[in-house]
Amino acid sequence: MLKGAITALVTPFMENGLDEQAFQDHVEWQIGSGIHGLVPCGTTGESATLGHEEHKRVIRLCVEVAAGRVPVVAGAGSNETSVSIDYARVAKDCGADAALIVTPYYNKPSQEGIYRHFEAISDAVDLPLVVYNIPGRSVVDITNETMGRLSQLPHVFACKDATGDVARVQGLTDRCGADFIQLSGDDPTGLGHFVHGGRGTISVGSNIAPKQYAAFHDAMMQGDYDRARQLNATLDRLHKDLFLDPSPAPAKYALSLLGRMAPDVRLPITPCREETKERVRSAMVRAGIAF
Repeated sequence: MLKGAITALVTPFMENGLDEQAFQDHVEWQIGSGIHGLVPCGTTGESATLGHEEHKRVIRLCVEVAAGRVPVVAGAGSNETSVSIDYARVAKDCGADAALIVTPYYNKPSQEGIYRHFEAISDAVDLPLVVYNIPGRSVVDITNETMGRLSQLPHVFACKDATGDVARVQGLTDRCGADFIQLSGDDPTGLGHFVHGGRGTISVGSNIAPKQYAAFHDAMMQGDYDRARQLNATLDRLHKDLFLDPSPAPAKYALSLLGRMAPDVRLPITPCREETKERVRSAMVRAGIAF
C-alpha cells in the first residue's frame, strides 16, 4: 500500500490563513510529477500551529484533490489521545487511506503509555495506522519491543522511523514481521533504510523536487542501486540544507522561488536566514531544479 517517495506536504499560508488554492495546486503538482503518496498535516505541514478546524480542512482538501490516485496518509497525531482519535475519525470519514500518528510529545509517556495511546486509537477508528517514531521531537523513543507489540494491534500496519538508525530496520522486521511496512522519516537515510529492508521515505525534499525524488525511489524499487546512488548524490544537499533552519521555513522559501506559494510560516517558526537561502538555492541547482 505504501512505498516510494511520500511527500510530507507543507501547508501554504496567506494572511495567516490557509492558502487553499496554493495547497490544492501543490498536491496536483506532486501527483503529476509521479510522487507515490502524500501526507497532509505532518510536522512539515506545521500541524503544531494549525487550528483544529484548519487541520481537518487540510486533510479534506488533500483527499479531494488526490481522488484516489495516490495514497493519502493523514497526519492525526497529538499528545492528547482524544484529539488523535478525533483527527483519525475525520481522516476516515473524508476517505484518507491511513492516518499517521506521532508518539505523544511533551508528556513523556512510558512504553506502556505509548502502547495504550495507540491501542485506544486503533480501538476507536477503523482505519490503517502508521506509527511515527521521532524521539528528537517527542523526547521518548518507541523501543523495538514496544513497536513489536504495536504491530499486533488490528489497525497498525506500518511505521515511520525518524531515529536515523537504519540498523533498526532488521530488528523491527524480526519483531513485527516482513509484511510490516517500514518507512524512513529522514531523506538523508532514505537510501540506507531502503537497502536494509524499508519500503520508502516520508520526504520533505520531495516538496521541492517531486519528479527527482520519485525517480530516486523508483530506482531503488527496481533494484537499480547504481542509479539510485547517482540520484541520491544530486539530492544530498537538498536532503540536508532544507533543515539548516527550523523546518519548513527553508522548504517554503524554495517553493516561493518556484512561484508555488508564499514563504510564510507561523510562529514560533521564523523565515529562514539569508545564508540559508543561499545554501538552499545552491542545493536546488545541484538537484537540477530550474527557478
